[in-house]
Amino acid sequence: MTTIPAEAFERFVARHRRIIGKVCYLYATDSADFDDLRQEVLIALWRGFGSFEGRSAASTWVYRVSLNACISYCRRSRRHRTAQPLAEALAIADDDPALRERMSELAALLARLDPMEKALMALWLDELSYDEIAAVTGLQRNTVASRLHRIRLKLRREADR
Repeated sequence: MTTIPAEAFERFVARHRRIIGKVCYLYATDSADFDDLRQEVLIALWRGFGSFEGRSAASTWVYRVSLNACISYCRRSRRHRTAQPLAEALAIADDDPALRERMSELAALLARLDPMEKALMALWLDELSYDEIAAVTGLQRNTVASRLHRIRLKLRREADR
């Protein structure tokens, strides 16, 4: 096993901290849960860092590892069934009350999705193309397109309630 310089890993994580944070936020129920998820993701990234070959963009790899770590964590933990928005993350977003309200509503809607639906929406909201989402999730491009369409319809119905 190759020894990985801690400094290189820290720089890598710093470059991709927004991706890690977004994915963890999507699956977290509170700030302690966010910290646990982030720790799980960092461990998974550390374990795979030395073997990352660069056949995909580093951000694609970080998304994939982060999503897989969060989904695995959620499957192991029953307390993720009723996620609530993180007040701290909403406060960081902006001081605009209207924006905070919309973000809170979006977070509540996303909390109702299953882990794979959350993953797809997170990537789509981050403006990745269907091809990029397919690369991260391992799904076919057409599957990504049809699932996203169904998820958006589901969210619209939920929002109209």
